[in-house]
Amino acid sequence: MKIYKTNEIKNIALLGSKGSGKTTLAESMIFECGVIKRRGSVDAKNTVSDYFPVEKEYGYSVFSTVFNAEFNNKKLNIIDCPGADDFVGNAYTALGVCDMGLILVDAQYGVEVGTQNIFRTTAKLKKPVIFGINQIDGEKADFDNVMEQMRDHFGPRVVQIQYPLESGPSFHSMIDVLLMKKYEWGPDGGTPTISDIPEDQMEKARELHQTLVEAAAENDETLMEKFFEQGSLTEDEMRDGIRKGLIDRSIYPVVVLSGAKDMGVRRLMEFLGNVCPFVSDMPAPRATTGVEVKPDADGPLSVFFFKTSVEPHIGEVSYFKVMSGTLKAGDDLENISRGGKERLAQIFTVCGQLRTPIEALEAGDIGAAVKLKDVRTGNTLDAKGCEYRFDFIKYPQPKYIRAIRPVNEADSEKLASILTRMHAEDPTWVVEQSKELKQTLVKGQGEFHLRTLKWRIENNDKLPIEFIEQKIPYRETITKAARADYRHKKQSGGSGQFGEVHLIIEPYAEGMPEPDTYKFGNQEFKLNVRDKQEIPLEWGGKLVVYNCIVGGAIDARFIPAIVKGLMDRMEQGPLTGSYARDVRVMIYDGKMHPVDSNEISFRLAGRNAFSQAFREANPKILEPVYDVEVLTPGDTMGDVMSDLQGRRAIIMGMESDNGIEKLSAKVPLKEMASYSTSLSSITGGHGSFTLDFASYELVPSDVQEKLLKEYAATQTED
Repeated sequence: MKIYKTNEIKNIALLGSKGSGKTTLAESMIFECGVIKRRGSVDAKNTVSDYFPVEKEYGYSVFSTVFNAEFNNKKLNIIDCPGADDFVGNAYTALGVCDMGLILVDAQYGVEVGTQNIFRTTAKLKKPVIFGINQIDGEKADFDNVMEQMRDHFGPRVVQIQYPLESGPSFHSMIDVLLMKKYEWGPDGGTPTISDIPEDQMEKARELHQTLVEAAAENDETLMEKFFEQGSLTEDEMRDGIRKGLIDRSIYPVVVLSGAKDMGVRRLMEFLGNVCPFVSDMPAPRATTGVEVKPDADGPLSVFFFKTSVEPHIGEVSYFKVMSGTLKAGDDLENISRGGKERLAQIFTVCGQLRTPIEALEAGDIGAAVKLKDVRTGNTLDAKGCEYRFDFIKYPQPKYIRAIRPVNEADSEKLASILTRMHAEDPTWVVEQSKELKQTLVKGQGEFHLRTLKWRIENNDKLPIEFIEQKIPYRETITKAARADYRHKKQSGGSGQFGEVHLIIEPYAEGMPEPDTYKFGNQEFKLNVRDKQEIPLEWGGKLVVYNCIVGGAIDARFIPAIVKGLMDRMEQGPLTGSYARDVRVMIYDGKMHPVDSNEISFRLAGRNAFSQAFREANPKILEPVYDVEVLTPGDTMGDVMSDLQGRRAIIMGMESDNGIEKLSAKVPLKEMASYSTSLSSITGGHGSFTLDFASYELVPSDVQEKLLKEYAATQTED
């Protein structure tokens, strides 16, 4: 393969809902470029994209696949992304390093929730978009209906480049209104017959051509003036106008495809090569310091690693984009992210599992290296003297959490090592060792996402594991003031232990007045504050401690020990052993012994006095509540809402957008454990949701009673 210049390279993310035909289209694209001699199929499990064992087992894409296509002296680097919402992290990665997105829309189902989610992601990242209406030969394909949906959802910027003469199984020809030609295929697709537009289609074609000319002219003042003067533009002028419109997202061209029959694919490749922006056309990315890094082949060498995979019979393969400079095989680079040096002895261009060695790759190009010493996803490697670092890929929040453990406890360390490697391959698999819950948590985008992880660990690494429901990180707090005292006394020969602590506790809130006078029964307590400590808690909220001791009842040197005792109970609340929060404590009296008093005595006295007071202060359990936003087809909205209400959800609002319903709610985390699976079942896989922590709220009294009984039972067992 020749070494392509930066202004000859285009990087494209292939996106779309599950089942929109991306893998099949990718197969036809590389077939048209001569990379493969025979097209595989998803059913036959022999495609270039889906080559991992888990993908063949499940019959759907799990990982993004990098492939390149040389077409008309241009290099197209294309990243084929899984369509299932569970694997959306791949789309974020691909759009991070690509310059535009080709979004496939299934001609049979039109604009789906997944299509909208992907489009929103491209908008957030300001990436150009081309729509491909694929599977136009499907039984239920309806081109006109899909175009109407697209204009409703994405507005007037949606502009046709082509339209089919017929949708459905009889599809075999289309009109291209950019070239003003008719394309026609035989039963096996492939190379089309190109002819003049039939007379009965000319009026429609001219009307759509005029709309396209106007849309192209809008993006350039010179073109606009020429259009007003002459009423038309040349093909090259239209391409320039469309390219500029793509860059600023003022135009979304629409092409027509049957990836399975290889119809329209060659014309798509031409369009991508002639019209899509080159790497050098797009706004330059910025390093973490804010410096703009232009894709200059003569600039300082900087390479960003965006993907890691462990591939059968090969080992670790690291995928990168050359951000600046020219990378040559054998270059020694510094790992700016982790420290240390790395030699890239060999570099490759990639087409699925096919890797071709190459001598060099210029800025903007995408390649791979194998078995690097210490490189992880997200690392930047620079030549000496260059200090660029990149961190522009932001992944979505996890939506599905399970605790994980090996069937054999002796395999715990092995499992931890595997999970670290898996996170490097897919950063949306998030692993957390929870000290609070005493569990290893694996967080992902959905039930399928974690099921895939389990399959790979058990089948590739031969390690049996099990998922269990995560414990909920409840919090404990109090709702009124209470007083308690506790004497710790222990004598066992020699010096003993003695410490007595008197304290008052009450709920803490920001901005509340300083403590003064408290009344319990007929007894009044007037406090004089000598010292104050505010302790922000790692798990949220605060512990505020006041030293109100007068007359030397407790020596000041024992106060830190008492605070340690309070923290013991804040870390393991008296009700359920959960973290406590938002409490303030006034230590106002106590006693000590000249010989037997020591730090441990006052730590135990403080801990037990706090426990007694906490139980008298009308304690409550708080649970984490999340903001949930659900997108669902209109016909399943009622079922989705009913399901949420059964999960103690508070519905906050509803919006409708052309058949797609958006529902906002606040839902306790406890009730979201199986939501990913339920939503998929209710909506036939067409629904999606996001999950963001909102706040801690009081649990209902019946739930609190249940939690108290469950905790008491575990204490009895212990």
